Formats: sequence, C-alpha cells, structure tokens
Amino acid sequence: MKQEERRRFLIEELLRERPSCRGQEIPADAESQKMLLRGLMNVRHPAAISQRFLEVQDDYLQEELRAKKLTRLSELFPVQEGIYLWRGDITTLACGAIVNAANSGMTGCYQPCHNCIDNCVHTYAGVQLRLKCAEMMEQQGYAEPTGRARITPAYNLPCDYVIHTVGPIVQGKLSQHHCELLASCYRSCLKLADENGVSSIAFCCISTGVFMFPNDRAAEIAVRTVKEYKEKTGSMIEVVFNVFKEEDERIYRELLGAD
Repeated sequence: MKQEERRRFLIEELLRERPSCRGQEIPADAESQKMLLRGLMNVRHPAAISQRFLEVQDDYLQEELRAKKLTRLSELFPVQEGIYLWRGDITTLACGAIVNAANSGMTGCYQPCHNCIDNCVHTYAGVQLRLKCAEMMEQQGYAEPTGRARITPAYNLPCDYVIHTVGPIVQGKLSQHHCELLASCYRSCLKLADENGVSSIAFCCISTGVFMFPNDRAAEIAVRTVKEYKEKTGSMIEVVFNVFKEEDERIYRELLGAD
C-alpha cells in the first residue's frame, strides 16, 4: 500500500466513526489530507480500534518519520558533562525518553492541529498513546496532580518512552509555589526515568507557552533542578534541554555557558 493509499484509508476509517462526518469530502491534495487526518486523530476520544487500522496507521507514521530529518542523541555534543542543548522538533529526536508537557486529563490536546507539544506527541505516536493514557487515568481515578510524572511507550515516535508531566499554570503573579511545582516536574521525570532504566531524557520547556510560566525563570529552575538531581543521586542519565524558539535557545545558552 502506498503512502497516499494509507492516508486515505485512515481518513475514511476515522470519518466512518463519526456519523456527522461521513459525507465529508476528502481533499485531493496531500497537505490538506494530512491536516484532515491529524485533525481527526486529535478529536478522536480514546477507544479501541481495529487491528487493521493500527497496522496501516503504524506503517503510515513510520514512513512519515523516515521522510523527516531524524536527530540522534549520539549526533549531539554536550555543552556540559551529560547535558545537551538542542533546538528542534522533539518528536524527531531518537533518545531514551522525551518529556511531554501534558494537562491534568493526561489524554492529549483535543484541539485540531494545535501546535502544542501535547498535540504533536499524541499525533505522531498514534492513537494507541491516547488510549494508554486513558487506561492509566481510569485506573488512577482522579486527575493527574501537578508536578508528578507518568511513563508510557512511545509507539511510533523515535524515542523509547514518553514521560508525561503536568506543569503549573501561572495566572497572575509568579509565586514560590509555582516554582516548587515546576522543579517537582523535573525531579519526578528524572526519578521515573532512572527507575525505568532510561539512559537519556529530553525535556521540553515545561509550563511555558499557554501555561504562562516566564521563560527565563522556567529555564533557571530546569537547569538548577537537573544539576542538583544529578549531583545528589549520582545519576548518569544524559539530559537534553530541547527548545523550539530562538528566545529559549538564547536563555539556555547563557545559563549553560554554551556561547
């Protein structure tokens, strides 16, 4: 099956699940089809789906991944011992685990084609990730508290695991409690990674963006907490600070003395 055929199959199957959309016309051009497929995956609530769908989806996502520029941890150079700074798409980084900045529901972003990391991670991992997260939350029985971490397989992402953490939402003035919760996110992720034998972890800029934590303070807390954890525990885990914006890259370069 060619990639175009896989994409159309997946769109048709997802439309079939939604009675109100069954008459929707599928666009002819590839980019519009890709956006439609992503949007349908984003709004789909966690539920089982046919094995055939999963096989085609996995083949499709793996082929899309091969078409992207993958970055492997072995290709990066540390800015300090065991610490890396990398600007790029975290869903294309091959390492032990990537950190997803989740919300308290833990099942991903449902806004079609939203560009947050939660949306991207769930999109390129495949529908299995949302179902896995939903199963964990059902077993837990309550919303995920801020500052903790949960680990899942990465499915179709090039990393081995995804570690999900809910960062603090800053509404109004930044408080010491916000800072303590953010530090807890980093410690929880590192501890969980070590407990699961994960040798490397890539952190996104947790709680910045829509959660409104000031970028400079968030970066200071991230760097300090990682260094303190590694010093206190003797952990040999390799840490990547992943940034996407030029502003964040500048902040981290100054903090890490990378210039």
